[in-house]
Amino acid sequence: MFGLVNINKPVGLSSRDVVNRVQRLVRPGKAGHAGTLDPIASGVLVVCVGPATRLIEYVQRMPKRYLGTFLLGRQSVSEDIESELEELTDAPVPTSAEIEAILPQFTGVIEQVPPKFSALKVQGKRAYELARRGEQVELAPRKIEIHELTLVAYDYPRVVFDVLCGSGTYIRSLGRDLAHTLNTAAVMSALERTAIGDFRVENALELTTMDERALQEHLRPAIEAVAELPRVQLSQEEQQQLHNGVFIHNRFGVAAAEVAGCDGRGELTCLLTPRGDQLRPLRNFVTR
Repeated sequence: MFGLVNINKPVGLSSRDVVNRVQRLVRPGKAGHAGTLDPIASGVLVVCVGPATRLIEYVQRMPKRYLGTFLLGRQSVSEDIESELEELTDAPVPTSAEIEAILPQFTGVIEQVPPKFSALKVQGKRAYELARRGEQVELAPRKIEIHELTLVAYDYPRVVFDVLCGSGTYIRSLGRDLAHTLNTAAVMSALERTAIGDFRVENALELTTMDERALQEHLRPAIEAVAELPRVQLSQEEQQQLHNGVFIHNRFGVAAAEVAGCDGRGELTCLLTPRGDQLRPLRNFVTR
């Protein structure tokens, strides 16, 4: 098997749990997910199968859409309801208009301090490991990009945002910062990833119905992982040369840093990069 599977991860399972279930169905092939969802979260989890595990980084770069639900006037060390909540005394109750007025401040390229309970490494240790031990965790702000940010529902203390963002964005930290701007606090109570690129939750495979047949039926072509790259159709001779590590003539005239090489059926066979008037293989996916 060689491709991508869009799975609707349920609340309560880790992303690794889902991958393990896929792994049992595709052995001896490999499986790996392209973007972690915590157990509190649900929604789109793209699992790369077989040689497509070498394309995980390309899926991770795709824009992601989330529905994030928060409780205002509350805070926790993990920035969600997974740890003990502290309710603020006399917390302000913002209006819908006040919330919507600050959203433009959080749209575009902004800086975000990741949550202390994250998998980022601090001096060789996971931040959440240090935080759980009560140790001081200092994470530097990082640039992220929020493409769209919309208020979907509001009934204090519950507020729901629709977020379209780039990779590396922590939605619970976005809620934290939004609340701080409103002179209050917030914890994330639910999160659904509704899309990664063109992989949407309404088209996802439900884990309760996943078996080998369903997995095969939902397997998407590996080329969809690199849909943004220019595409060239290779002859069988060119495919064989590239498989053997031999450069080929750039008869296509492509100049992009990376190019998707396909066979006559449009299936991905390799990734290429130009070198002078030639194309050299970056990654080969055909083993025969």
